[in-house]
Amino acid sequence: MSASAAEDILSREAVAFVERLHRELNPRRLELLDRRRERQRELDAGALPGFRADTTSIRESEWRIAAAPADLVDRRCEITGPVERKMMINALNSGARVFMADFEDANSPTWENVVQGHVNVRDAIRREIALETAEKSYRLNDEIATLMIRPRGWHLVERHFEIDGEPVSASLFDFGLAFLGGARYFYLPKLESMEEAELWADAFALAGDPSIRCTVLIETILAAFEMEEILHALRGYGCALNAGRWDYIFSVIKKFRARGWVLPDRAQVTMTVPFMRAYTDLLVATCHRRGAHAIGGMAAFIPSRKDAEVNRVALAKVREDKEREAGQGFDGTWVAHPDLVPVAMPCFPEPNQLGVARDDVAADAAALLSIPDTPGEVSYEGLRTNVSVGVRYLDAWLHGVGAAAIDNLMEDAATAEISRSQIWQWVRAGRFDEQVVRHEIELVDAGDEAKALFAQVALQPELVEFLTVPAYTHLE
Repeated sequence: MSASAAEDILSREAVAFVERLHRELNPRRLELLDRRRERQRELDAGALPGFRADTTSIRESEWRIAAAPADLVDRRCEITGPVERKMMINALNSGARVFMADFEDANSPTWENVVQGHVNVRDAIRREIALETAEKSYRLNDEIATLMIRPRGWHLVERHFEIDGEPVSASLFDFGLAFLGGARYFYLPKLESMEEAELWADAFALAGDPSIRCTVLIETILAAFEMEEILHALRGYGCALNAGRWDYIFSVIKKFRARGWVLPDRAQVTMTVPFMRAYTDLLVATCHRRGAHAIGGMAAFIPSRKDAEVNRVALAKVREDKEREAGQGFDGTWVAHPDLVPVAMPCFPEPNQLGVARDDVAADAAALLSIPDTPGEVSYEGLRTNVSVGVRYLDAWLHGVGAAAIDNLMEDAATAEISRSQIWQWVRAGRFDEQVVRHEIELVDAGDEAKALFAQVALQPELVEFLTVPAYTHLE
């Protein structure tokens, strides 16, 4: 990364905008994080979430979100990936309708990665992004995917950039720089309440551009009870919702950690188990009632260049998964690799399915909380997979790689979170002894720093809120 590129991104105008966002909104961000901790204490004491009594009027009144712009009407297949230059070019050229460039789960937030990522975003918006390597020249096609940006979540800070003696909110930093780089479409991660959505609405209002549009990832169990309210809070910005499956499962484990709701191996917690089906059905019904797009979950498979049989079996599963989502009424879906675009796209023959009302779906708190009804088993193979994936991903992350190809899957922070939280849950439930886990950690081909960090976030008596928070202190 050149010094001039960094200076251009961190211009006087950009710094002033980020400072304004932070000074006006950070106090409320901190209050909302305190509220998260308070709600966790309530859940630990035995409370269960439900639909809010104080927002009944929002759920029962008639309203619609702002219309989608022309380039977000068709979202049948969206590809996701890090803000790395080559991967961005390939994703934009993939044939997908949308590319979500990710500063969050798929990015290891070294200062160089963050700043270079914003340079890449700006260059992509200007259609100037290019790359020369010894093997190939990378350029944009005439037709490219619509670019959306996922900033980091409300719980994270950017410690390399301080305002008034405190590190800036990573969310506001990423949004501010991306907005001034020309970005207008955003994916909002990790929200837990309507009030957290309102804080994003206020950030957009400070930007003062009515063309901003957003999609919220419903990837926490608490947000599932406030989907109507979240859409309402961001209705002026054409809000859509996405079903973030891996983080959702992680959230279920984390929020109900004091209960004996032990989930089976993560491969068995599919989108068809009762609590996941209830959540995704309600998401589609909620979105379409309000004129919003509903986007399905991730297909993380990476096709093998060597094993045709592995590809055949995996692609059949991807196609089955996407056809199920289309049958539920989703308007589109996510993939992690360009080769999956032609697999996923035909599963959604229409530009969208906004006319599929799903009137058969009712808001049912018991169904959303049917976690104990999840079928499946906790196996030693499941433990070994979680340890292997989690440790190897952390090793890549600590070396600046936020999206890592592991065993023909594109793994990111969300899959590392479910890996370590499941181990924490299983040890607490007496399914495995801690020493057994430590033995498996030592068997993984990875660095000692990654092994120690994974043991910390998987085996501490108290479940660490997010593994990326302690891991961040290890990055430059």
